[in-house]
Amino acid sequence: MNNIETIKQAIMTDPENAGFTAKGWQPLIQVAPAAKILIISQAPGRVAQAANKSFDDASGNRLRDWMGVTRDQFYNDQVAIMPIDFYYPGKGKSGDLPPRKDFAAKWHQPLLDLMPNIQLTILVGQYAIKTYLGKSRQKTLTATVQHYQDYLPAYFPLVHPSPLNYGWQKRNPWFETAVIPVLQAKVADALQRSTTSD
Repeated sequence: MNNIETIKQAIMTDPENAGFTAKGWQPLIQVAPAAKILIISQAPGRVAQAANKSFDDASGNRLRDWMGVTRDQFYNDQVAIMPIDFYYPGKGKSGDLPPRKDFAAKWHQPLLDLMPNIQLTILVGQYAIKTYLGKSRQKTLTATVQHYQDYLPAYFPLVHPSPLNYGWQKRNPWFETAVIPVLQAKVADALQRSTTSD
């Protein structure tokens, strides 16, 4: 599997994804060889899946604000989006269901191999953080985000920008004053940096 479309077709024909393909859903990813920033998120929300566009919802608006990028910058080939699961998992008792456990292990690496120019990987939410930081993460999500500098330059862990987490932000004002400015600086630097394909 040496190109994005081949991998995408393999995902859609995988028996584990047959139910989603039967609904007419496509795997929700935004991947390009020229990408300099990679966003690893949880899974598409209902609105984003229906629109067939990653983060095309309130969470996306907030994430773009945090990153300091425009909508046009977010949806071009400089920014890749690769959730832990590429399909909306459905509704649970207190929000969306979690992404499937084995999906990322099966499909992330073939796509990562096609993106040699990634300068910064933003880990959005607990599932992305757990998958990519493993035992190096702190005991809580809050502590991991607070100690974001421990994971640079490769990873920048963030709380999920969902409206469900607005309360978390109010309880942790340091996030907006101390973390967001650094995130915006790192994003700007990554986008401006020259790479092998520039």
